[in-house]
Amino acid sequence: MRTTAPLGTRLLRDTQDWEAMSDDQVILARDRANRAATSRAAWVVTGRVDRRAQVSEETIDLPGRRLVLRVHRPKAAGRDLPLIVSFHGGGFIAGTAAQNDWLNSHLAARCPAVVVSVEYRLAPEHPLPHPIEDGYDTLVRLVEHPAAWGVDPGAVAVMGESAGGTIAALIAHRAAKDGPPLVAQVLNYPVTDWTDTMTGYPSIDENADNPTLPLSRLRAARRLSVPSTLDPRGVSPLMVDTLAGLPPALVVTAGLDPLADHGRHYVERLRQGGTDARLTCHPRAVHTFLSIPGLVPAARPARRDILTFLRRYLHPAQRRE
Repeated sequence: MRTTAPLGTRLLRDTQDWEAMSDDQVILARDRANRAATSRAAWVVTGRVDRRAQVSEETIDLPGRRLVLRVHRPKAAGRDLPLIVSFHGGGFIAGTAAQNDWLNSHLAARCPAVVVSVEYRLAPEHPLPHPIEDGYDTLVRLVEHPAAWGVDPGAVAVMGESAGGTIAALIAHRAAKDGPPLVAQVLNYPVTDWTDTMTGYPSIDENADNPTLPLSRLRAARRLSVPSTLDPRGVSPLMVDTLAGLPPALVVTAGLDPLADHGRHYVERLRQGGTDARLTCHPRAVHTFLSIPGLVPAARPARRDILTFLRRYLHPAQRRE
C-alpha cells in the first residue's frame, strides 16, 4: 500500500502554476510566502524557537553586497563555540532564513553552537552562482573573524535544506580545496542535480502528486536560477568530477519527496569518493518537512539524528547522545 502524506501537508498543497509566472509574479509569490511563514500564527506549522536559544539579525558586508544573517546562540554558553553555517531552501527563487528557526535554535541550544543562517541572494534577480558565492564568502568571513562571532574556527560545519543543500554541498567541496576546513556537513533533502536530467529520477514520478513540491515549481526554479550562460554541471554536486577529501556527511531524505533520489545518489557518490556518508530516509515525510514540524511528526526524530551527528564532530571529546 502506498504511503500518503500527513493530512496537514495535503491541506497546504501548493497549487500555483509556477512555470506560467512572470519574474515579477514569482517575486510577489515569494514575498507572500515569506510573510506567511514568519507571521506570529505560523509557529503552529513551523515550530517554536527553542527557549534556551536567542535569535538576532545581523549584517555582513561582502564585496558588492550586504547580507542579513540570522544568528542563533545558546542563552547559557560562553564563547568559542562551534559554528554551523545554515542555508534555507526554496529552489533559489524563494525561502527565508527564518523558516529554519525551529531546527537552528534547537541545534544552537543543545549542541551547543552558534548557528548562522544566511539570507543569500535569490533568483530571478540574482541567479546562480550568486547564492553559492554568498554562502562561501560568508563562511570565509566568519572564520576569518572568529572572536567577533564567538566561534571556534577549528569546529565548523555547514548545513542546508533543498537548494540550501546544494549550497552546503558545494561549499564543502570548495572548502576541501581552498579552505576553511570543515568537520561535517548536513544535507537535508538536497537538490544535487541542476542539469536537464534534474527531473529524470524515479522518485520524481513516484511522488509527482506530493503536496509541498509541485513539479511546476521545480521546473521554474531551474529555469529562473540557472542562466543559459552557466554550465549547470558546475552547480550540481552530483556532477562534480571528484568527491574525495570531503568532511563526513549526513544526508536526510523524505520518502514522499520527488527529490529523494537526489540525496540517495549523492550519498552513493560520496561513499565512492571515500567520504564517510550516512543516509537516513523518513518514509512518511515530504519535502521541506524540517521546516513544517507542526505537520510532519518525522521532523523530531530527524532533528535528533542531526543533533547527534553534529555533536559527534563538533564536540568530539564529549561524544554525547
